[in-house]
Amino acid sequence: MGEEDLERFETDVELQIYREYRDVLPMFRYVVETERRFYLANQVEMKTRSADGSVYFELELEDAWVWDMFRPARFVKRVRVMTFRDVNIEETDLPSEF
Repeated sequence: MGEEDLERFETDVELQIYREYRDVLPMFRYVVETERRFYLANQVEMKTRSADGSVYFELELEDAWVWDMFRPARFVKRVRVMTFRDVNIEETDLPSEF
């Protein structure tokens, strides 16, 4: 597979994920963004932790969808994320359909 083919493949997969995101967004209450991933979830709990003088965030997400082109299934029951970077959590204004 050439570099051009790989770029086209990645672009196609990103477009498919975007379309899926747009379709499933109304099913979720929260939008969560970390430095590595983008999540949709119906329940979010964030705790600030410290270890060895460093502060990090521990997120527990339930009933979630993960924006990740390398995952065969993006819907997950529970996700635990730990990060030293910024976390953005937004509550959607969209009414839940479920």
